[in-house]
Amino acid sequence: MDKEISQAVVSRLPRYFRYLGELKASGVERISSQELSDIMKVTASQIRQDFNNFGGFGQQGYGYNVEYLYDEISKILGIDKKHQLIIIGTGNLGTALAGYTNFSTRGFVFKGAFDCDPALQGKMIGDVEIRPIEEIEDFIKKNNIDIAVLTIPKEQAVPMADRLIKAGIKAIWNFAHVDLDVPENVQVENVHLSDSLMKLSYNINRYERFHGGKK
Repeated sequence: MDKEISQAVVSRLPRYFRYLGELKASGVERISSQELSDIMKVTASQIRQDFNNFGGFGQQGYGYNVEYLYDEISKILGIDKKHQLIIIGTGNLGTALAGYTNFSTRGFVFKGAFDCDPALQGKMIGDVEIRPIEEIEDFIKKNNIDIAVLTIPKEQAVPMADRLIKAGIKAIWNFAHVDLDVPENVQVENVHLSDSLMKLSYNINRYERFHGGKK
């Protein structure tokens, strides 16, 4: 697909996928854009525009076949195939992410974990052994790893990203408190957890400002 898709549309695709999965599991076979709008609180027009970027998927007067749309969005997101992941940094956040079982149901499989702390090396997170950082390049090559997850201090993140890219990593899911600048052929998602809390704080303040502090 040659058409450039805006990141705003891309950011909505996982949400469509999640809701369609719930509809599919509930036995819903067909849904209109208006019905999907009512569930997701996204306008029907926006839904149609988003889907038209990829060919539309629906028929006027018929709506969308839920299973077909679910499968097509899965292909667009690239989760119709498995991705092999490693995690670097096995503190509280790294351990929680590696142990989250819902990732594997979406095709994201943790194959390895790495930490510089000798006290953690050799321990297990689920069925994954924590290994020394020194083994990371060989492990990436031998196990066809395409995504690395960084849960390390920001001072370590940039040099670690350079190592990972040289070893052939295709994408980095970065939880370090720094925005990584990577080559065009490497994808990066910089996640700052505190940003979500600050958005919540803004919305609390905004609501109280317009409603006089009423709950």
